[in-house]
Amino acid sequence: MTIIYILVILLAGWGAGVVTGLVGASAAVIVTPMLVTFLGYPAYTAIGISLATDVFASAASARTYYKHGNIDIKNGIYMAIMAVIGALLGSFLSKYIPDSTLGGSSGIVTLIMGIQFMRTPMNVKLKKFKEKYNFSFFNDKKILASIIFGTLIGIICGVVGAGGGIMILMILTFILGYDMKTAVGTSVLIMACTAFSGSLCHFIHSGFPIKEILISSVGGIIGAKMASKFANLASEEKLSKIVGIVFLTLGTIMTIQKIFQ
Repeated sequence: MTIIYILVILLAGWGAGVVTGLVGASAAVIVTPMLVTFLGYPAYTAIGISLATDVFASAASARTYYKHGNIDIKNGIYMAIMAVIGALLGSFLSKYIPDSTLGGSSGIVTLIMGIQFMRTPMNVKLKKFKEKYNFSFFNDKKILASIIFGTLIGIICGVVGAGGGIMILMILTFILGYDMKTAVGTSVLIMACTAFSGSLCHFIHSGFPIKEILISSVGGIIGAKMASKFANLASEEKLSKIVGIVFLTLGTIMTIQKIFQ
């Protein structure tokens, strides 16, 4: 493994930790496309590495949010259990999906996410969504909502290599009524559980790339600690703009790289 490989993997892990700590986004939006696009890793292997990075980055972020009193796992425990089961199933299924399908559009997706974050802060998006859609059916059925959405999130996480942070964040906010920072803190804690189960299933089938995981996870922990400390003090508008810039830059680079390959 060359110094360039190490630096790219370390940078991917650090970037993943930053977006995880800021808004609870999964490491998959950074690690998977970078390893596939710049280092030529098979998408399935890159997904496993991103899931393992999610475990460490999410755990580091959760610890910081817990210190600031922004975690409530009580109402999310059922979601965590079902998401873990779904992630195991999704990871198994992803083995049979072609690499081109798993990793082909990562750059464009990241680019679109960056534009969306910069255009409208996450808290504004959530407010508009609540005004437009009514989820009162789940107001007194939070356990049912956690089981249904937890299973769906887990399957998607296992297939695409995402810990499900943004999806969990949306469920906790829209359905269960959490404030933004508590939702982020709780989502990263749940995400650590789903990512662990998903990565374990991946490595059972594909082997354990220990060097890549260690390098990426070190970067993830550093980035997550830095970002989560900042996130607990910064405004949500500022958070959205910063994450948007990161996604926009990375998505542009990856899309251009893909075009000229």
